[in-house]
Amino acid sequence: MNAKDGNAWKGLGEFIRSQRELANLSLRQLADVAKVSNPYLSQIERGLYKPSAEVLKSIANALQLSAETMYAQAGLLDDDSKPTTSQSLEQAIRLDPALTTDQKETLIRIYRGFTNRG
Repeated sequence: MNAKDGNAWKGLGEFIRSQRELANLSLRQLADVAKVSNPYLSQIERGLYKPSAEVLKSIANALQLSAETMYAQAGLLDDDSKPTTSQSLEQAIRLDPALTTDQKETLIRIYRGFTNRG
């Protein structure tokens, strides 16, 4: 694995960790729901392992994200395939690196309140 790949997997791991925290799940809880081992998920979050597309899909489902969102974060989709306008507002909030986890939770809660989805 070269440095560029290592940075990509570290970025993916940070994304998964932030989404897990946003969902208020412990590492163990996410691992259980995604049907992967605790140590393996920890290593993915730290950018030490490149997960398969199937594992990414399982993690995405557990986090209530689209598989495409997770694949895009992993760099597995061409630019033409990445979700854009069809992406939901909640996913856009979840993906915004400029927001803290608390800010993301608050915005999603407010959005759900306004749209009667909460």
